[in-house]
Amino acid sequence: MYYVIKRNSNVPMSCFLGFAVPKFTVGKNSENVIFEFQKDGKVQRKWVKKEEIVLLTKDKQFFLKTMKQFKDVEATQQTLVDEAQAQLEKSQETFTETVNAELDEFDHIKNSDDVPCLLKGI
Repeated sequence: MYYVIKRNSNVPMSCFLGFAVPKFTVGKNSENVIFEFQKDGKVQRKWVKKEEIVLLTKDKQFFLKTMKQFKDVEATQQTLVDEAQAQLEKSQETFTETVNAELDEFDHIKNSDDVPCLLKGI
């Protein structure tokens, strides 16, 4: 069995993907690795660019160790993103409250003679 870690650059917040395959083919002049696996009794092939492959190994323990390392980094970064998202939501709430308070305050004075509002007489 072969173990693969590949970059997953098309999916935000999921930068890598790990999987096992029984067979692969690659040519020296090819830019791709062809992974073969069975699905529902049929042979399936998946082409992956060499530059997207972070690791291709037969060493399952090294694969698992590396996947754990990457998942730990991903979890740490996800925590930072979650904290930033919570702070952003809090800032947005403060923004809305502050602007609405300003609008409410102006609502109280818009009928005064100092404010040229055309809705006064309507």
